[in-house]
Amino acid sequence: MNRPPAPLRLDNISKSFGKTLVLKPLQLDVAEGEMLALLGPSGCGKTTTLRVIAGFETPDTGRVLIAGRDVTRLPPNKRSLGMVFQSYSLFPHMSVGENVAFGLKMRGVGTAERTKQARAMLQMVRLDQFEGRQIQQLSGGQQQRVALARALATEPAVLLLDEPLGALDKSLRERMQFELRELQRKFSITTILVTHDQEEALTMSDRIAVMNAGDVVQIGPPTEVYERPRSRFVSEFLGTANIFTGTVQHQAGPDEWSVALSVQPGTQGMVQQPGLATGQTITLAVRPERLEIGPPAPGRVHATVRDVVFRGAYFAYELMVDGQEAPLFAYAQTRQDIAANGAVGLGWHAANATVLGDPA
Repeated sequence: MNRPPAPLRLDNISKSFGKTLVLKPLQLDVAEGEMLALLGPSGCGKTTTLRVIAGFETPDTGRVLIAGRDVTRLPPNKRSLGMVFQSYSLFPHMSVGENVAFGLKMRGVGTAERTKQARAMLQMVRLDQFEGRQIQQLSGGQQQRVALARALATEPAVLLLDEPLGALDKSLRERMQFELRELQRKFSITTILVTHDQEEALTMSDRIAVMNAGDVVQIGPPTEVYERPRSRFVSEFLGTANIFTGTVQHQAGPDEWSVALSVQPGTQGMVQQPGLATGQTITLAVRPERLEIGPPAPGRVHATVRDVVFRGAYFAYELMVDGQEAPLFAYAQTRQDIAANGAVGLGWHAANATVLGDPA
């Protein structure tokens, strides 16, 4: 591609439908060549954000800028965008090559040149031998690559992906996550990925913007958002989290504190966090793979194993704590010698607990 990647800026955009505010004023910058995932549950505002970027919706306030150019009032075909949807929106009456060349044809590119460019794109997505085939002769993964080749053929400044892998089965979706990410990096194209699939966002993006109720509640690299969620919503939406409340007891080391947990009298946990104070009530999140299972011991959370299942890469333990309705979960690489209904003690390293910003 000859066109350099372009930064994208959403400058205080908001959107309401009737009296319902679906997108709160949003300020968001996407760097050149970056893939940003908009992640959140249905109704969180991620699709509305994408539609505003694409030009299918006009924001009530704010501006959309691509490479510094205000495109807020421009129609979709004037914004230099490439788009791939869950349904792919391919033309069944056209061949693979004709589908890829369609956008170039709409731009007035001559037959010879658009055929040449379409063939180059098909070669990039490893479908050059399928140029003359009909769309219905392709697998789901191959159709997804045709849709991507068509979107990239016009050399867009920004690529929009709306649940692009949602129609694929699990194994194919996992393979296509890596293929799509490889192509995005090869073209170094600024990309917005809309998804409700946490694994997809973690696998493919440079940064994740977690959305809820029309607002971005946390944004950052996948490892940061996963390992250091700022709220209970983020910790529980982006994977599974065990939630504890407690009172800070004393400082055990540099930025390391002992916490008296409210889950059971006499139980303690550790957390590594600057700026805490003795007597402060906090909420902690511990990921299941960070929760350690051992024999019952003083100070550890006492729990009972309700069930254990094998998930291929690890064993998942469902644990019940007296007085708590919600179970806890722990993941282990090897199966522990613990029978169902067996008693265990739970703990974690201080660095593996995260203080959440929600009121305790």
